[in-house]
Amino acid sequence: MDITSTPLTPRALDLARSLVRMNTVSHNSNLELIHFVRDELARLGVKSRLTYNDEKTKANLFATLGEGKPAGVILSGHTDTVPWDGQDWTVDPLGAHVQDGKLYGRGSADMKSFIAIALSHAGAFLESASPFAVHFAFSYDEEVGCFGVRGLIADMREAGVAPLGCIVGEPTSMVPAIAHKGVYRYKCCVRGKEAHSSLTPQSVNAIEMAARLVGKVRDMAEGFERDEPRYEGFDVPFSTASVGQFHGGIADNVVPRDAEFRYEFRDLPTADAARMQQAVVAHARSLEPAMQAVAPGTGFRFETICEIPSFLGSAGDAVTRLAQRLAGEQRTTLVAFGTEAGIFKSSGIPTVVCGPGSIVQAHQPDEFVSLDQLARCEAFMRGLAATRAIG
Repeated sequence: MDITSTPLTPRALDLARSLVRMNTVSHNSNLELIHFVRDELARLGVKSRLTYNDEKTKANLFATLGEGKPAGVILSGHTDTVPWDGQDWTVDPLGAHVQDGKLYGRGSADMKSFIAIALSHAGAFLESASPFAVHFAFSYDEEVGCFGVRGLIADMREAGVAPLGCIVGEPTSMVPAIAHKGVYRYKCCVRGKEAHSSLTPQSVNAIEMAARLVGKVRDMAEGFERDEPRYEGFDVPFSTASVGQFHGGIADNVVPRDAEFRYEFRDLPTADAARMQQAVVAHARSLEPAMQAVAPGTGFRFETICEIPSFLGSAGDAVTRLAQRLAGEQRTTLVAFGTEAGIFKSSGIPTVVCGPGSIVQAHQPDEFVSLDQLARCEAFMRGLAATRAIG
């Protein structure tokens, strides 16, 4: 049967619209959405495990549909969204407007619709004669560094759950993705020594020292482009490095005491992001003796903003073959954006990324997902409920 032949059900669309209407921008709480999912599952007799952040303002949710069955497949999604401040929207970002075969709203593509469609099939998973369980794993703070999912996986392990595979429902147009780059972001704070700008030999210029390290990041980026073995299939088939923010100085005639900048690496699955950061730190340390000869206490300090590992699955993995079968796709793809897939994979769970919508629409004004994509995702879930074998 053509998996696109069945139209989207009203229940799935209603749930997707309900989730889009909830403001779960990362700096807000996600508890409205988590409690909504928890309560929907409770009506079916399913218990949810919630793991909270330190402030108890956000939570992950983990639930098993088919308790007592052998370990099955995780359906993974993040509940937070990026903000829309300053973007030129023509519809209400929280309006969940449906028009011309599209559902509009922040998170419609990235990635509340996947969560909604999984939730709409909870009853089918419970009633299924499939020998495998289905697990829901919905996290917080993915958009700002994949912070919540680590606690979710730890809690899952503590509960003794050992899934056979994980499907991360990020928007891939329902084409299974088997690799993505990592995202590693850092902040460098430079402490110099201020002085009147007429007395520069008595100072350590924090901006100038920061600039030397920025130059190192740029040199590394050029080296990746020039020398790194290509990984064909990515839009940019080599690792990248870039500086995104720079701040420093208080006046033209004051040698600046402080400067800071933020930079990132996006590493290929075959590259070593830890060595990239080590190279930056080593260069900074090589600059410090000359700084400290002028003023003790000067130097460089680094903070980690986020470390999202790259993901490398395989077309031969059973969970990839399962996703291909359920999606009606013979091909696989690579994606440029980061996901939680690498974290699941590094914990020993075979993983694939496959979900409705396109990343082209994600994070954009008037974000949308087509109803056709949601119908394909529904067919995917129906197939999962009926599956008798993983792979």
